[in-house]
Amino acid sequence: MPELTAAARFARCLDHVLLYEGGYADHPRDPGGATNMGITRKTLARWRSVSPWWKLPKAEVKALGRTEAGRIYDAAYWQRVHGAELPAGLDLALFDYAVNSGPARAITALQALLKVRADGWIGPLTLGALKARIAAAGVSGIIVALCDGRLGFLQRLATFAVFGRGWNRRVAAIHAAALAMAGDLPSTTRTTEMNLLSGYKTYIVAAIMLLIGLAGLLGVDVPSFENHAPASLVMEALAFIFLRRGLKTDISNG
Repeated sequence: MPELTAAARFARCLDHVLLYEGGYADHPRDPGGATNMGITRKTLARWRSVSPWWKLPKAEVKALGRTEAGRIYDAAYWQRVHGAELPAGLDLALFDYAVNSGPARAITALQALLKVRADGWIGPLTLGALKARIAAAGVSGIIVALCDGRLGFLQRLATFAVFGRGWNRRVAAIHAAALAMAGDLPSTTRTTEMNLLSGYKTYIVAAIMLLIGLAGLLGVDVPSFENHAPASLVMEALAFIFLRRGLKTDISNG
């Protein structure tokens, strides 16, 4: 299977992120305020050079299109975490962490795992330490540790009581997808992760990915997915399905 281009890898990771960011919302308990596709009002105002940010009407957030949102994600998150220089799987895990909790926190979490100075910026030292770690032990262990640490951070937040269920599902799904991208599906999974993936949303996401991938293999172009390798989408969908089936079997036999 040919290696995906940097643009295709970003598009693939962005598709996963947007599955969980959703559309327009203005939850009174969400510190981000008015948000669309995960882009907050403050972020959009800064992107459009509107100052102070509250001068940007909420209607502009609601009208935000996917193309502009993608450019914001690329500039503010993907490039910030050096997604194009990360191995498959870790690119998604770190990118989604950055979107959900801020690039600085995601990067410092990775740096802590690599035992390098946690300054919130990825440079030659961090990339060098990452390369050495992967050469010695592979990428899957980093993905697992990063997702575990991310979930632990979220559980300590005061807003976990409100948003915790969704955060749990998101981290578990990103964990599974990242391992699938890295080519490493775990044979055993912790009980907490089994519970997180017990909902049928996993099947729905996998079915969509499978249909799009099969359509691509048949020569049918699907808008917004033209940069994706159809075979890769099919493999990721099957990884989701078989992971969940394995989890259900483990639970029933437990």
